[in-house]
Amino acid sequence: MTEQTLSFKEMCARFDVTPRTLRYYEYIELLNPGKEGRARFYGPREVARMTLILRGRRFGFSLEEVRQWLLLYDQKGTQAQYRVWVELADRQLAELDRQRRDLDATIADLRQLRDASAATLTEDSPPA
Repeated sequence: MTEQTLSFKEMCARFDVTPRTLRYYEYIELLNPGKEGRARFYGPREVARMTLILRGRRFGFSLEEVRQWLLLYDQKGTQAQYRVWVELADRQLAELDRQRRDLDATIADLRQLRDASAATLTEDSPPA
């Protein structure tokens, strides 16, 4: 193992993921670490891919979408990958905006019901 590689345990710690998660990402071919016997070693490419995987998950993309997007780089290069990324990002931004509107409406409804309930508590209170 060189200074530029991480062990399996180091990779889990660096990205705060479980061993099961890391093995699963390998199983679905998101990551392809170097292997020496049973030991796995992660170089700069795998570290960069893991960063993109976790960022994609945080943005709400499925693992399959992330996998397809990473495959594009290997098959067609950076420009094709950027084009697809812009399309995916536009779609996800629209979905997140819709979710925010739904959440704002839910919060407003809950606040109104809470305020109405609180008002009846003060109206029904016996005089002191």
